[in-house]
Amino acid sequence: MNVLDVRGLTKIYPKFTLSDLSFSVREGSVMGFIGRNGAGKTTTLKSILHIVHPDAGEITYFGMPFASHEAEIKQLVGYAGGAVDYYRRKPVKKLLEVTKSFYPAWDDALCKKYLDVFSLDPEKTPAALSEGMRVKLNLTLALSHGAKLLVLDEPTSGLDPVSRAELLDVFRFLRSQGIAVLFSTHITSDLEKCADDITYIAKGKRIASEPLPSFLARCRETGAGNTLDEIMVHYEKEDLYEAFAE
Repeated sequence: MNVLDVRGLTKIYPKFTLSDLSFSVREGSVMGFIGRNGAGKTTTLKSILHIVHPDAGEITYFGMPFASHEAEIKQLVGYAGGAVDYYRRKPVKKLLEVTKSFYPAWDDALCKKYLDVFSLDPEKTPAALSEGMRVKLNLTLALSHGAKLLVLDEPTSGLDPVSRAELLDVFRFLRSQGIAVLFSTHITSDLEKCADDITYIAKGKRIASEPLPSFLARCRETGAGNTLDEIMVHYEKEDLYEAFAE
């Protein structure tokens, strides 16, 4: 079953358009969402959660249209957009209490587990945490209410290699529990270690959305590259040549 179906998603800004984007996220899978800076990744993630309102498209979670089941769906979805940057002077435990009040299914034991896994001190304030630790705090907030789908915008940004490896282990564990993860990242080597599927966009349009192994195999056969880094450079570098030629 798909936990998320996006069809024809469009968001128009004066100088950028996310155009007719479609993809699906399968239950218990990890989907990596890639594209260079400015490609529309954050716009997409915020649009599918109505943090910004799309101009067109259909968004369905767990077989339910988002437009008519938004409150119910948001109890089943966790979102984290980088590091926590609010309530910076309040203790982490206060931040947890405030967030808990929005989620009837909040699990205190699960929350404590992630605090321990991420070595987060609930007595500290976000202002006293490093960028990487504030990312881990945001993930704890997203994970502690029993979400069936996590939507994460650059969750590994700011993390050291050991912390990134720990986070990828968390993704693999969640997948084993039937929880799906959709996350954008510019660190494509992370995806090659944990992603089942890939969605790649450029200039607001979909380049590919398919299982990662088949995407890599197809790109190798066509000479586009052997790794995600190489493939992205292959698809994107022509724009650079054209810019210098003008």
